[in-house]
Amino acid sequence: MAGSLGWGNRLRYLVKRARAIDTANLRRLAGLIAASSGRPRLFITLDMLWAAVRHETAFQDYFDWDFHTLTSRERRTFITHPKSNHLALRLNAVEHRSTFANKALFNVRFAPYLGREWIDVRTANDDELSAFLARHSRVIAKVADSLGGDGIEAFTSADVSEVAAFRAARIANRQVLLEEFLTQHPEMSRLNDSSVNTLRIVTYLDDAGTVHTLARVLKMGNGGDVDNFSDGGMYTMLDADGVAHYAAFDGAGGVYTVHPRSGTSIVGFAVPQWDAVQALVEKLAREVPDIRYVGWDVAITPSGAAVIEGNYNTGVFQLKPSATGVREGLLPVYRAAIGF
Repeated sequence: MAGSLGWGNRLRYLVKRARAIDTANLRRLAGLIAASSGRPRLFITLDMLWAAVRHETAFQDYFDWDFHTLTSRERRTFITHPKSNHLALRLNAVEHRSTFANKALFNVRFAPYLGREWIDVRTANDDELSAFLARHSRVIAKVADSLGGDGIEAFTSADVSEVAAFRAARIANRQVLLEEFLTQHPEMSRLNDSSVNTLRIVTYLDDAGTVHTLARVLKMGNGGDVDNFSDGGMYTMLDADGVAHYAAFDGAGGVYTVHPRSGTSIVGFAVPQWDAVQALVEKLAREVPDIRYVGWDVAITPSGAAVIEGNYNTGVFQLKPSATGVREGLLPVYRAAIGF
């Protein structure tokens, strides 16, 4: 992709951001940073606003990646959420985004790679739903167009006494997608058994049809039904062999070298069936070639890798400098692959 992200995009983003600025969140995050760093809150607040202008840094980005400790040169190495959004809008064709934005459409399109049974309660009758629940002891209900794990809820099938009432409640809550609860690989369960702990693999498909892996992320739950960072989960980065070398961190700034629930070491953890993960992602990235920039959520089951969903406007993941000592982000990796 020739050229750059462009000042036009940046200006439009800044105008939109100024109109929708979350002052409460700005004050909250600035207060947390000021308290932990000893720096004046006003200084942190002004620097957060400057970073938003100069580096297109979201407030949560500033907090997560310790921007208050970084030099301007170091800050320029980080891919931020606004920059990632520019890439998604430029690289992913509008007419194909709905396939990824709607989980029901995604499940239809990527059926061979799901590794699980699912049902749409809007179209299934009560007998079909009853049979589905009889086949699966635990199920996951999802809002088809939700983001960040919102609306996801786990149910034990034996607790469903009235199928019609259960179906009506799911529709009322917009949880129209019902999926078999995946059994994760024992090694992944050893990290945290409350949720399926997944991988986020961010890929870019270039003009020659080569798949570039931009980021490899190990996500873990921490007692909840999901492993999402925005819902109490944590993450760390993986190397090209699927091994974690650094501590994980969560959205509140907590840092973990071992998982707080299981006591399993995160540092040194090797993802099982890594070759299967890479083979799956190669196939996924080529399935819809007009969607070139995707963050894939992949689960590891005892029988192999399975895709959970694809995010055409993927979140951004990088190491936390204060937890790892690594003060460089992944923007150089993105630029080398994409060419902006």
